[in-house]
Amino acid sequence: MLEFVQTMDLPALLLFLGNIICIVVVVFIERKHPSSAWAWMFVLIFLPVIGFLTYALLGRRLRKKHLYRFSGGQHTGLLQLIEEQKDALQHDAFTFKDDAAAQHNKLLYMQLAYNGAVITQNNDVTIFTDGRQKFEQLLRDLKNAKHHIHMQYYIFRHDELGQRILQVLEEKAKEGVEVRFLYDAIGSNRLFKKHMHPLAEAGGLSEVFFPSIFPLINPRLNFRNHRKIVVIDGGIGYVGGFNVGNEYLGVEEKYGYWRDTHTRIEGSAVHALQTRFLVDWNMASKEHRVTYDDCYYPTIEREGSTAVQIVSSGPDDEHDALKYSYVKMIVSAKRYVYIQSPYFVPDETVFEAVRMASLCGVEVRLMIPAVPDHKIVYAATMSYMEDLLKAGVHIDLYDGGFMHAKTIVIDDEVATCGTTNFDVRSFKLNFEVNAFLFDTEKAIDMRRIYERDLQVSKPLTMEAYKKRSFRKRTQESLARLISPIL
Repeated sequence: MLEFVQTMDLPALLLFLGNIICIVVVVFIERKHPSSAWAWMFVLIFLPVIGFLTYALLGRRLRKKHLYRFSGGQHTGLLQLIEEQKDALQHDAFTFKDDAAAQHNKLLYMQLAYNGAVITQNNDVTIFTDGRQKFEQLLRDLKNAKHHIHMQYYIFRHDELGQRILQVLEEKAKEGVEVRFLYDAIGSNRLFKKHMHPLAEAGGLSEVFFPSIFPLINPRLNFRNHRKIVVIDGGIGYVGGFNVGNEYLGVEEKYGYWRDTHTRIEGSAVHALQTRFLVDWNMASKEHRVTYDDCYYPTIEREGSTAVQIVSSGPDDEHDALKYSYVKMIVSAKRYVYIQSPYFVPDETVFEAVRMASLCGVEVRLMIPAVPDHKIVYAATMSYMEDLLKAGVHIDLYDGGFMHAKTIVIDDEVATCGTTNFDVRSFKLNFEVNAFLFDTEKAIDMRRIYERDLQVSKPLTMEAYKKRSFRKRTQESLARLISPIL
């Protein structure tokens, strides 16, 4: 080894030492999960230049000391309400409007105790699966705003749809409505400060989440705010899979029809979305941070019937809240589990939960796109299919466009819709948020949406899977090796 090192020139020696340091950090200092550690070591050893640069940008953890401010923003009375609801659930004293919710008090308790996800039961929920319908309703709600608009998207394009929304925000700001607009620096990397000047001149505010130092150089590249939240006047909220861009209207030839799922909520659950937005906003903003004010949490007069919990997670989440919620839903199912996700790159816990549910006789269906948008991630996804098929899981390949929905529904009792994909990135690295609906009617609606999508899907059979080319098999094997860091 010494002779090998002595033969190196200075650049090669520095690169070699850098790789060794990275490996030491991965194995001994940061103590990543073994699967993640092996994946990084594979990249560092076999791709020394690319691996070193990739680890510098993507591999480092986000230090917890930088995330303490994320836990702020809780308004008066929230902690007391959480304790009261926990006590009621523990003693079977919680009064549910729908028996479906009562069947899942353990899931409710976990999300309440470890994520602060208060339970509200006066919500009206509308489920959108079509981008045109979702954005037309959103634009109507924005135009009717009276006090404030809080908007947050991972991807916001300055195309026809994006400009329509920004124009409404500018008009409302001129009317005196408080407008706060938060977007992710990487997801919205083509949205520039100059695009925000008209909004600023109208009196609106905008902020960038984890901004880049230079174009394409971001020290926190791996930790993105993948949330999509809109709150209007504290009483109307949106959360789901749709970003903002023409492709989400199904007008881009590359993707064809864009199949996604999004929820519009009216009721007290909007307060949880409000808190989530304000915490993210205060983290991103240095000059325009918001303190608690009753005007952002108005009394909700509406008497809906859907029980909702808003659950969020991210690298600041000690308990991997959304992963735990997904696993709990899957293992709680008695009749069926229907999952829709554009990506399926799970960790071992999630993967075994899906397989185990099927092996226990539960009907488990997984719908993924028939055509990928990210080839490496799709190759990793396909590498898991054989084991799922052997366990009896039904794999449905959506062929009616591009499937981007992130949903689970079980037993006509519980459904979730949000921003969280079935992959390690969503569970560990991204900042995500989901709405959990404990309502028989809404769960049936979600099940019927899945069944409707089956009409434009094709089953993946073991026979067809085994006919893959040698090239595809090789790509999938390599992608599987690095799947924990995709």
